[in-house]
Amino acid sequence: MTRMTLSIFSALALLALAACGDDQSSSTTIAQEEKAALKASEDPYDGTVAKPGSPYAISYRIIGTPIVGSPVTVDLRVTSALPVRPMTLDYRINDATSMMFAESQPDSVRMELAENEEAFQQRVTVIPQREGRFYLNVSASVETEDGTVSTGMAIPIQVGSAPREMQEHGELQEDENGEAVRVLTGD
Repeated sequence: MTRMTLSIFSALALLALAACGDDQSSSTTIAQEEKAALKASEDPYDGTVAKPGSPYAISYRIIGTPIVGSPVTVDLRVTSALPVRPMTLDYRINDATSMMFAESQPDSVRMELAENEEAFQQRVTVIPQREGRFYLNVSASVETEDGTVSTGMAIPIQVGSAPREMQEHGELQEDENGEAVRVLTGD
């Protein structure tokens, strides 16, 4: 009987100690939960472009690490500032030696939001062909009564650890005023 009484007293003592320290641990737990909720609510997309008067705000997220020869997926989220109407999303790569689209990837998509949707979600797959920093150009356009209105964005994709170097094109020459100008050649 004394062992059982001792076990009960031990359990009660542990509960009392836990209750005393509960205020501090619960406030720590609440703070941790608030931080986790804040982090979860942070936007996972990078590089949102939303200029005043633009019909769309474009955000992106690169999934995975870009590696030469391996497909890289770019998640796009396009938020409309206009009422629901059809939108065209165009993709372009300026330098075919740097990246190419996956075989199944269209270069243009026409979409329309449902009444209960807030943003367009789209995935684009590109395949880097060499190391360096390259750009996937994305434009979202819509036909209005006044003509076509669009928003564009160049999404940077860093492949490997190659340095980000500025490429010089053309020849540096002096004009008739003695100022330096760059003359582009046909090469």
